[in-house]
Parts: sequence; C-alpha cells; structure tokens
Amino acid sequence: MCATCGCGVGATATMKNLDTGVVTPIGADDVRGQDDGHQHDGGDEHAHGHGHAHGHGHDHGDGHDHSNERRRQPTTVELEARVLAKNDALAAKNRAWFAGREILAVNLVSSPGAGKTTLLERTIREMKDRLPLYVVEGDQATSNDGERIRAAGAPAVQLNTGAGCHLDADMVARGIFELRPPVGAVVLIENVGNLVCPALFDLGERAKVAILSVAEGDDKPLKYPHMFRAAELMVLNKIDLLPYVDFDMAKAVANARAVNPRIRILQMSARTGEGLDGWYGWLTAASAQARIPAGPRGA
Repeated sequence: MCATCGCGVGATATMKNLDTGVVTPIGADDVRGQDDGHQHDGGDEHAHGHGHAHGHGHDHGDGHDHSNERRRQPTTVELEARVLAKNDALAAKNRAWFAGREILAVNLVSSPGAGKTTLLERTIREMKDRLPLYVVEGDQATSNDGERIRAAGAPAVQLNTGAGCHLDADMVARGIFELRPPVGAVVLIENVGNLVCPALFDLGERAKVAILSVAEGDDKPLKYPHMFRAAELMVLNKIDLLPYVDFDMAKAVANARAVNPRIRILQMSARTGEGLDGWYGWLTAASAQARIPAGPRGA
C-alpha cells in the first residue's frame, strides 16, 4: 500500500495487453507489496510482526524487564521511506533503460477529468506520422481509456491499480516490457488521476507534465505544491471554457511559478486544438533531446 494515503490495501494490480486481451496480475511482488509489516532488511528474520513472542518471555533470570526491549514495529514514516527507496531504485533502472534506447518517457499527471486522455488522443492522431508514440495507460479500473488510445492509432498497454492511486516504477517496467517500444520512441505514461501520490513516485520518466483544466481552481498549484514543483511543464487545458468558468489565468500562472519558478506553461484546448502547436513543439524538442548522447564519447 501507499503509506501516504493507505491505498492499495488488499488490491491486486493488473496489466492488460490490448491487442490480445490477456490480463496479467502484477501486484504480487512490486514495490506496493513490500510494506506488509516485514522488515526486509536482512539478518533480522524474527522481526516479522510477532515481536519474538516465542512463549518464554525472554526471561533470562537477570532481573531485567525485557518488555521494552522488544523490537518495535516500523512507523508509517519508516515504511513509506522504504517503499519510496525501493521505487526510486527501480525508477533509476527504468531511466537507464530509456536513456540507453534514446526513448523519451513523459509522465502525464492531473486530477481526474483534466483532459489527459483527450490530449493523448488528439496528439496521437495528429503526430503519429512524425513521432513513434507508445502509451502506458494507468487507471484504477477498466480499459476504457486504453481502448480510446488504441483506437486513436498508438500501441498501448493498460495498467489497472485496483485500489491504488498511482503508478509505480515496477508497474511501468512491466508495462514497458509488454509494450516493447523501439529505439527512439516516445512513451507517454498516463498516470492515475490524482495530484498527491504520483508526485512522490518516480517512474524513471524524463519529465512530468502536470495538466490543469480551467474547470478546476486557479489555486490548485498552491494546494498541491509537490506535484507542480516536480513538473517540468504545466498544461492549462480546456481554455475554450474560460468564458463559462470562474478561473483567473494570470493567477494560475503566478501560483504555479510561486511553487516552481522554472516551470514552463502552455495554454491550450485539446478539444478545439487551440494552442496545441506549443505542446507538439515541446514534445518534438524533448524527443530530439532524448536522442542526444549523455556525454562525449572517448572523453
């Protein structure tokens, strides 16, 4: 489970190959399943939730009360640190794998309904002849969005997290293994709709893109600073709705830059197409950057 919010308890995540329809459980040994009360720190095989209660009470006849010396259970903060550390190690492997194959991996994050899938659909239809686009689609349940992506014309794999509120590095690694993007591909990862936990879980992506629709509050960057601080790009979507909603564009931009002065901001409507050239330009440039070697050879 996620120690931040308690998600994923008793849930099994699954992966669906949208070409074959085969569904595979993937929750048995990923990082979400490592905080089950076990220490997993090696050399402490007895610290598994039973507190050394072997029936003899550790009475060694020395007059000391050993009840306070029993190994304490790890705190929620400690469990979270272990989960995140394991996830970060797996994310580093993902990042190295992407870099070695000159693949651009982008993690799209937002609240539910901000327009991630609509943006992906339009991007695929209009850019698939210019960029080799592949999609890892994340949702708690159903393959509805994955089927939409596939219908738009891009290979996709569906990851369902069950009760989980985010993708993690292990799930993405499994999805990529199933998807098999070629060298130089662009992998767009649509995370579960949530502005909290996805900010904490590195997937090995080159960049996070936070999508904020004008149907939401212009104070969202202040309310969810970790997410907007982690993002390289903020997409302000659904600008066609501005005449009908109470949203201050200038304030939203100022709030985003207050938490992340380096964030780049694009304004667009995935429905009408207004402003999409900026998004396509960013994606094309980022893909080209991913194909530049990390350093000079033979140095």
